[in-house]
Amino acid sequence: MLGRLREYEISDDATSADVIIVNTCGFIDAAKEESINTILNLHQERKESSLLVVSGCLTERYQEELQRDLPEVDIFTGVGDYEKIDQMIAKKRGIFSPSVYLANENSERIITGSNTHAYIKIAEGCNQSCSFCAIPSFKGKLHSRTLESIKKELTALVAKGFYEFSFISQDSSSFGRDIGLKDGLVDLIKTVESVDGVKIARILYLYPTTTTFKLIDTIADSKVFETYYDMPIQQIDDTLLKIMRRGFGEKKSIELLEYMKSKKDAFIRTSIIAGHPGESDEAFKRVCDFLQEFKFDRFNVFYYSNEETTPAFTMKPVEEEVIEERVEALEQIAKETTEYSLKKMIGKTINVILEGKSEEHEYILSARPTLWAKDIDGDILINDTSDLEILYGALYEVKITNFTGEKLLGTLMKIV
Repeated sequence: MLGRLREYEISDDATSADVIIVNTCGFIDAAKEESINTILNLHQERKESSLLVVSGCLTERYQEELQRDLPEVDIFTGVGDYEKIDQMIAKKRGIFSPSVYLANENSERIITGSNTHAYIKIAEGCNQSCSFCAIPSFKGKLHSRTLESIKKELTALVAKGFYEFSFISQDSSSFGRDIGLKDGLVDLIKTVESVDGVKIARILYLYPTTTTFKLIDTIADSKVFETYYDMPIQQIDDTLLKIMRRGFGEKKSIELLEYMKSKKDAFIRTSIIAGHPGESDEAFKRVCDFLQEFKFDRFNVFYYSNEETTPAFTMKPVEEEVIEERVEALEQIAKETTEYSLKKMIGKTINVILEGKSEEHEYILSARPTLWAKDIDGDILINDTSDLEILYGALYEVKITNFTGEKLLGTLMKIV
């Protein structure tokens, strides 16, 4: 959308903006509530002559209800017409196309938040049938981009100075299956490696049943892709995994995870849902025990969200207070295992991207290890620059010296 609105100046000030765009999420209750609150708050702040535009998954999923219940909004649109935003603003009328928008090499992009890192959408939609997930109901079946399209976009972004890329979709490890690629992500990795100027890459959102040992090997062997494995398992108890329609059981999931962990300097991230219908005390204890034993580098915890249109919607729910207790217990494990992962880095020399001044203190810098995903895995603090030239966005070698509070401290050694 930003690419289609190049003539506009980007502003964070809703009180002075001529056009306010809210791109919503409609996946779980917390995201839906946040989206609605944001819309209402922005309406209260905006000037009288402005246009309030709401797009994205929430409006796609609840098109009729929102248009009926939110008269504050001037323009509604869904997930199919991002490149028609300029037309909608000009005509002051929304559009809802039946197809889901998927960016390609011809899409005009304005990337905010970084001059060196960009997210690359490789597919939309999902062919999985998880009991708790409503995404296929409003994003549809898997729809992949071609390798040539992705290569052209990468080449163009490298020419603009970008060198780090995160490849994303709802089910990344299924990439290409709808266009005849047997090992789509393996092919993608080889394609990305052929683009001069790509220095760092990673893949987010692998799915257990479509993640192969060949893919794990290809990521680990790549000189461009970080040995970074982001595979949400959601649970580990066999009985509960079957209820959740997750395909793989405990044994095969653990085999994949252990194979990932066997790779040199592997970083493994996952997510867990607490309180899915059918989650017994025994199942919850099993996932807690596994998380403590395996020690993921990072894992997120989500409250189960009971979503209409999903198979789990009519199942007997777990009591809210029980879910809250379980979330707290899981979050404590996450804190402990993250700290364990961080402390293992003390004394190591690693490559980082120097991102800017830290929010912790004006004389401390923020850096992100190249192994970690931007905006997701955190940062480390640089309290000693060794009098090196400071170039934000540049790669440096750093010696990790200490762990304080919840952060690692490091010393800049040299520019890479």
